[in-house]
Amino acid sequence: MYHIWNMPLREACHVAVQRNHPSKQKLWKHTKARQLVNGGLVPVIQIVSFGSDLSNRAPTFDMDLSDFMDDGKPISYEKARELFCQDPSQKWAAYVAGTILVLMTELGAQFTDSISILVSSAVPEGKGVSSSASVEVATMSAIAAAYGLNIIPRDLALLCQKVENHVVGAPCGVMDQMASACGEANKLLAMVCQPAEVKELVSIPTHIRFWGLDSGIRHSVGGGDYGSVRVGTYMGRKMIKCTASDLVSESLTSGSPAQSDCYKENGVGVLKSEAALEYLCNLPPHRYEAVYAKDIPEVISGEAFSEKYGDHDDTVTVIDPKRSYSVKAPTRHPIYENFRVEAFKTLLEAGNTDEQLSALGELMYQCHNSYSACGLGSDGTDRLVNLVREVQHRRTSEGGSPSLFGAKITGGGSGGTVCVVGKNCARSSEEIAEIQHRYKAETGYLPILFDGSSPGAGKFGYLKIRRRCP
Repeated sequence: MYHIWNMPLREACHVAVQRNHPSKQKLWKHTKARQLVNGGLVPVIQIVSFGSDLSNRAPTFDMDLSDFMDDGKPISYEKARELFCQDPSQKWAAYVAGTILVLMTELGAQFTDSISILVSSAVPEGKGVSSSASVEVATMSAIAAAYGLNIIPRDLALLCQKVENHVVGAPCGVMDQMASACGEANKLLAMVCQPAEVKELVSIPTHIRFWGLDSGIRHSVGGGDYGSVRVGTYMGRKMIKCTASDLVSESLTSGSPAQSDCYKENGVGVLKSEAALEYLCNLPPHRYEAVYAKDIPEVISGEAFSEKYGDHDDTVTVIDPKRSYSVKAPTRHPIYENFRVEAFKTLLEAGNTDEQLSALGELMYQCHNSYSACGLGSDGTDRLVNLVREVQHRRTSEGGSPSLFGAKITGGGSGGTVCVVGKNCARSSEEIAEIQHRYKAETGYLPILFDGSSPGAGKFGYLKIRRRCP
């Protein structure tokens, strides 16, 4: 995975957790009836989620903690996923209750009390702004605090990724969880997802501002588009590694002028490192173009890939032999995106000029186009990006200096939100409002505006309330 910049939104998720002995837990009527049938009081999980009226899900969820156990051990993630999928209106509870199973499985945590959980989130769902990660991180942070579990923010983010990958069943990366756990207000979190290393927190220069504009098209990393692109990316990595291995073998075979030329041109040491490539972003763009690009197909069927290369070496996704996968675009994206992110960092530290902002905007446009080439774009997000470009061009053609300089889709793509970069000035805000109203005139939907930031869970901390005995 490549280098990433992330910043927490102003909108936040808050979770309250209460521990109770099973004999003192206030049970809902159907929960009490279930326990009477099953022969007595046992620890339960009861969850209430505010805002369910705005989405297609139930406002409450409950289960016996024993449902997470099988013969004295935590149940498998696969069984848990099946449990939460039984009722579509209750599937959302996997993001919350799943944190308990992951803590049991990965850390050996034991829960003998009943647990009441209240979730209150201002992060809109399905907008590509990490709503699921914010719930996971807030819930696990609250449970860890209630049970005295000392988990550093980075490790908490990785545990929450397991919730989403294995309990929910969404093949997401870890960047959203890292931003929710490790981020700070008004700072860009520079990280490398290998698997999750925070490099630094960079303050946004005062003359630069970022906005988010929601397209109104629901985003989901659990959908087929995101999963198939991930498969294609891992296929491309496997192809590159196999090609590099073949070139190493040829380079070490004596007696052939062609093989000798290959050795001189590529260097066997470089080829060996590429044969063991773990992350595509570690392959420089010039190496990809010079050695591997010509051998990466645009599309390949799952059956053809498996016959030639075997497995794609991803623990989260499965290849469907009957499906065709785009490979070239998903392979190129992390290689070039890493270069763009590094360039973005360098430009952020440059002087306050329109040239700086123009270059930052160009990198964002390139990223957006690359995502779209992978099949992760949408009409709505494309239109928002084009509206930013139109406003920028209009200012330039009129002889003025632009206020907005670039835009890109966020998150896992396929809908959701567009991030816009521009000058921190009143005219930029006016042009953002213009884009909102032009989009509404065309689509009937007024984009939600995301503006501002707040601290991640690690910086925010927790508040522990104890009942004072008389």
